[in-house]
Amino acid sequence: MSNKTARTLRSFSTCLTVLICLVLAACSPPATLKKRQGYWADQSVPAQAQNQRIRFLVLHYTGGDGPSAIKVLSGPSVSTHYLVGRSPDNRSGAPIVRQLVDENARAWHAGVSDWAGRTNLNDSSIGIEIVNAGPTGPHTWQPFTQQQTQAVIALARDIVARYRIYPKNVVGHSDITPGRKIDPGPAFPWFALYQAGVGAWPDETRVASYYKRFAYNMPDIADIQRGLAQYGYEVPVTGVLDSRTRKVLTSFQMHFRPSHYSGQPDADTVARLWALNDKYHRE
Repeated sequence: MSNKTARTLRSFSTCLTVLICLVLAACSPPATLKKRQGYWADQSVPAQAQNQRIRFLVLHYTGGDGPSAIKVLSGPSVSTHYLVGRSPDNRSGAPIVRQLVDENARAWHAGVSDWAGRTNLNDSSIGIEIVNAGPTGPHTWQPFTQQQTQAVIALARDIVARYRIYPKNVVGHSDITPGRKIDPGPAFPWFALYQAGVGAWPDETRVASYYKRFAYNMPDIADIQRGLAQYGYEVPVTGVLDSRTRKVLTSFQMHFRPSHYSGQPDADTVARLWALNDKYHRE
């Protein structure tokens, strides 16, 4: 075969390939047309009025050991998206966590709940259960291990980044169900998560400033109730230190002042609340 003939054949082959690709492209549906069972979905015009379903990240403890937690959470009554063990295995230096429910699905972890004006947070949250026994005595709690804390940080940081979850919407089960649930409890290392970029925490200089003010002139109960509601808690403004308000204060203290969680308002608690609202409140 002469060089001229070979070049001609190569040119013909190239043209044929291009022609086939053009024909196939003309026959293929556009990328925005999706074939489904019995119909096509045209996705060429997306609506602007939409947002992510996931708005909240809720952290829990299991109240028992790992095998018991897996049995309960894989059963018919309750579930969670993720489960973090006390000593997670790792692969290539990264912890392994169990995913029990797809993030696109609704897990049954929050129950009757309220936060930031929303109810039934199962519909709009991802749940993480952490293997921990909770209370081990009248005033003692099982500590969370360093390994599982690092696993929770890695998992939570990824979820928060992907769904752009606002810091004050990273909450404990007790925050969204005051009095009904107490997990993840005062032993949970909220400040360590904050330092890693997950969740909220008040600025200490602002806390100190408010503390000086409130040590001599505490806000009244109605103002404290309004402050708690402003931050996200469901609490009526009654002007009375009623049972609901004490339960909410206990939840707040376990999260942001875990050394003392009596449910009674004091200057340190209220200073932290005011500092948090300064830092995170959105109108």
